[in-house]
Amino acid sequence: MTLRVADLRRRYGAIVALDGVSLEIRRGEVLGLLGANGAGKSTLLRTVAGLQPPDEGTVTVDGVDLFADPVGARRRLGYAAEEPSFYEELSAEEYLAFVAAVRGLDPEAAKARAAALADALGLAGRTDEPVQQFSHGMRKKLSFIAAVLHRPPVLLCDEALEGFDAGGALAAKRELRALADEGTAVLFSSHVTETIERLCDRVLLLRRGRVARELDRSAWGAPAPGPSPLEREFLALEGTTST
Repeated sequence: MTLRVADLRRRYGAIVALDGVSLEIRRGEVLGLLGANGAGKSTLLRTVAGLQPPDEGTVTVDGVDLFADPVGARRRLGYAAEEPSFYEELSAEEYLAFVAAVRGLDPEAAKARAAALADALGLAGRTDEPVQQFSHGMRKKLSFIAAVLHRPPVLLCDEALEGFDAGGALAAKRELRALADEGTAVLFSSHVTETIERLCDRVLLLRRGRVARELDRSAWGAPAPGPSPLEREFLALEGTTST
């Protein structure tokens, strides 16, 4: 397994946010998280990302214990947050160059990949602007690019596509499937069930901090991979390939 979470528990005072959550994600698998507001999705993602400790439980990322070796584990992670934060005075290009340096990536290769991702997501021609001038959707796209830039073994997406326009969302879903095909394990949280249905291989349903059900694609009669009929109409209008 590339990501293993065992018996995570987290309280905020009297509120139980996570109540013994366990999950495993194999290489090349996209696991979806569905649940009502307050079900524990973001708490789970932040804990697995190493941003907050659990009260109990373990997380193993690509064979590395997150809490015994947090630096080693987080090197193997990508995290697209629900509410991303940046160094606001930097341009998007400067921010991504900083991310590449922190990740130890080849500067030119990282620059080329960042440019290709920006073009696919609809940020081409805007990456020289300060992040503080970006709209909500543009900031979410930048966060996504930063999360996938190093092709991590484990990728965490917390409402990562919220705020994307249709073209950007399609491009991001293609990138997620491409990463999975390369062996990345993806944990993908969303309130949009149609996205979960088309993108994910399995789904965990969270309720009150617990895994209430686990389903695979056959259980919900998953539609064929690729754009929905409405997305195909958008692609045709934009003159974009539908594969």
